[in-house]
Amino acid sequence: MLKLAHWYRTVEESGFKNFNIVLNTITLNYQSILNYFDNRSTNAAAESFNAKIKAFRSHFRGVRKIDFFLFRLSNLFA
Repeated sequence: MLKLAHWYRTVEESGFKNFNIVLNTITLNYQSILNYFDNRSTNAAAESFNAKIKAFRSHFRGVRKIDFFLFRLSNLFA
């Protein structure tokens, strides 16, 4: 965490306006960024699952019965 804070301060003091977007992104997401380095945990599993549901949904366009759609979804991915 100290290295990130040091880098942030160095970039802020340098006056490079091009880094403002990067600094804002890090400011908003610093806990998630540090969580990755501390625990090596990401939300990749959730993103993968969402992509699978999206692909499944594209194959079943026009299904009129929501119950059937949810039944098939739960059978494939549960």
